[in-house]
Amino acid sequence: MASDVAARMAKLPWRVIGWGGAALLLALPFVAMQFQVTGVDWDPTDFAVFGLMLLMFGVPLELAARANEGWSYRGGAALGLLGMLLTVWANLAVGIVGSEDNPANMLFFGALLVGVVGSVVARGRAKGLALAMFLTAASLGVAFVVASAGPTDEPMVKHSTETLGTAIFAGLFLGSAALFRKAARDA
Repeated sequence: MASDVAARMAKLPWRVIGWGGAALLLALPFVAMQFQVTGVDWDPTDFAVFGLMLLMFGVPLELAARANEGWSYRGGAALGLLGMLLTVWANLAVGIVGSEDNPANMLFFGALLVGVVGSVVARGRAKGLALAMFLTAASLGVAFVVASAGPTDEPMVKHSTETLGTAIFAGLFLGSAALFRKAARDA
């Protein structure tokens, strides 16, 4: 009994840091708006969407941490969720290819859907999650190739910049796949 309480208390700082960090991220634009920082002009919808995005990162991360004690499994979950959060955020904020209004950017949401469906099918098993994260990275690559082949609505943005951004997002999913693969071998 006492060891259960001690184990829960040892995990508490990470939960406080995680959820406190999420609250801080959500508060930063509000604070910036009070100082009239150029380019920061959020409305209630922006705060609601960002809050929802943070919940969609935090809640599955909490569930993954409870599902498996292994650091490689938890790291795989964290990288995959971070990749999803950053891809959605960038796509909504400025767009990955062209501007946020470019309809080709919807392909990136489709690529993320591959990861979500794959994760559900994997039912928390590390081997299946590794495959889901690999397929998500590959889907991001395909989405980028298809989206960048079409006309752009933002001619000042170089494809090399868009390629680098997509590579970073895909790299997070590949890192996640590698960690889940390690977790599957360690099990």
